[in-house]
Amino acid sequence: MRCFAVLGPVGAGKTTLVARLAAIDGAGQRAETRNGFALTTLGFMDDAWCAIDCPGDIEALPDARAALLACDAALVVVPPDPDAAVLAAPFLRAFEVAGTPCLVFVNRIDEARGRLRDIVAALQAYSGHPLVLRQMPLREDGRIVGSVDLVSERAWRYREGGPSTLVEVPDSALAREQEARTEMLEHLSEFDDGLLEEIIEDRTPAIGGLYSLCAKVLGENRATPVLIGSALRGAGVIRLFKALRHETPGPDVLRARLAQTASAGKVAPLGVSFHAQHRRHIGKATFIRALGEGIAAGSQLGGGGIGALVDIGLDKKVTPPLPVGGVAVALKSDHLAAPRLLLATQSTYAPAFALSPMPMFARRITCENARDDAKLSLALARIAEDDPGCAVSQDEASGAALLRVQGPMHLRRVIAALADEFGVNATDGPPDGIWRETMTQPATVHYRHKKQTGGSGQFADVRISVRPNARGAGFTFEETVKGGAVPRNYIPSVEAGARDALSRGPLGFPVIDVAVTLTDGQHHAVDSSDFAFRAAGRAAVTQALSEGTPALLQPIHEITIHAPSVFSGALVALAGTLRGRVLGFDRDPQSRGWDVFRAQLPAATLEELAQSLRSATQGVGWFESRFDHLEEVYGREADRVVAARAEHA
Repeated sequence: MRCFAVLGPVGAGKTTLVARLAAIDGAGQRAETRNGFALTTLGFMDDAWCAIDCPGDIEALPDARAALLACDAALVVVPPDPDAAVLAAPFLRAFEVAGTPCLVFVNRIDEARGRLRDIVAALQAYSGHPLVLRQMPLREDGRIVGSVDLVSERAWRYREGGPSTLVEVPDSALAREQEARTEMLEHLSEFDDGLLEEIIEDRTPAIGGLYSLCAKVLGENRATPVLIGSALRGAGVIRLFKALRHETPGPDVLRARLAQTASAGKVAPLGVSFHAQHRRHIGKATFIRALGEGIAAGSQLGGGGIGALVDIGLDKKVTPPLPVGGVAVALKSDHLAAPRLLLATQSTYAPAFALSPMPMFARRITCENARDDAKLSLALARIAEDDPGCAVSQDEASGAALLRVQGPMHLRRVIAALADEFGVNATDGPPDGIWRETMTQPATVHYRHKKQTGGSGQFADVRISVRPNARGAGFTFEETVKGGAVPRNYIPSVEAGARDALSRGPLGFPVIDVAVTLTDGQHHAVDSSDFAFRAAGRAAVTQALSEGTPALLQPIHEITIHAPSVFSGALVALAGTLRGRVLGFDRDPQSRGWDVFRAQLPAATLEELAQSLRSATQGVGWFESRFDHLEEVYGREADRVVAARAEHA
């Protein structure tokens, strides 16, 4: 069995194309996961195939990256519009980074209004591999009614819903066909000296040799063939499947490539896990592909025994063992995570191309019913383990669960999964502020804690100096008490009280970067205690912070935005509206046509950036962020934050 991923932007017609491919020899098993990630088994000319239809939404790109771990080839489906090439850029980037051989299929070619050459040129701007046009459209009265195969020089006229009809190449198209074929041969000759000699000597290359060269070039991932058709009409679909059949390499090539990127001593993996999902009443279902022999229910894989193997439709058990290249679902195998490279005795992390950067959209998750709090933590942990596009942490300010996802649509899918698969009804909200405060002027306070309510009383007297610390130095405590005015055993209690006071400063936020010095005090032989000195330390520092001119601090993050170069100008304006500082941008060394844009932004604007970036880049850009430093906030902005904190206190 060979396996290919179907990638492309929303509306390109990927699902329609997979359905047409499946209909050629009859549809097989089909399974769809909560992310819209669908697998379909296909048959074509006695060969077995599995097509992985990846959602076109950019928020589901992490699933597509993980799918490439299991694929012998990628099929990028694009609409017939040069302006839409930028929407295909993330998918072209994904397969190039993965090293996966790829074909491009220009769908809905009958709707094209411009030249196919312009569509290919627009796509080439985002492809590091040369795009080799393998077919030329036939036009009649301004409409595209068929195509010419530039290798065999045979022409086909499309028929609605049926196989295309073989026709003669029209005289009016001969000149264009020869020009397009010459261009294709020149591209291919860059990879074969024999073909180059034939071109120089003006000899006609053998058709069989050209097809073999096309297969070699694709198998070595040196160029990307471009084919055309219309999935809705069934036009060009059989020709596409023939190209896949003759030119797509087998699972042995994928296994060898993954061995070169493996983290465990470059050992060829026995299989890969590329998708996982928890299903109610079933448990964890992990999609795996066999790249070696011997995978069966009960066998060792990934460091544990496989509980059961079923087909992708979960309809029936797989007859053991799973054939090389076969795809199945492992049940009762919770030790299998995804995406992973699987050996018999262990699993290793997938190569970097199958992993995703830190998701950029953060939301605080709470339960509608407080009794579900314990279930929520477990459910989110399981979803994060199975979903390469999300991460779970804890909100520093509120202690609530903090979920990072790819965007609003991804968030809705996770919320739905919590309800459908784990029975947890959850709501989301913005994360609590991560503001901090400090003091800007030193202050000295003398505080006496004294209470008498009958019996032993409470007495502690402290003199404390509090001063600003260097930014990033944190909290420091020291004492210069002389003569035992404060006994040594009570000094740690004073420090503990000082730390208590820093949990909430005069502005309502945690206090950082202050130095506290205990200089003097008094004690009572009977009424002094650890509790009394802790209370005195807390009250003294609280008073000193108020007298020391508090200042609000906001975290500043350095962000790195990855986006096509055409959007770089818009990113400068976007950073300005978010009160950011532009650090510059460079060409992305990994991907043609992309820029890496760097800026510093307040952490409070990151959620707005996540939303605005989608609009500014037509949904294809993303960013990574890391904390850089803390910065003081003044004026109306500080007043607004403090007032909002007081309102919700």
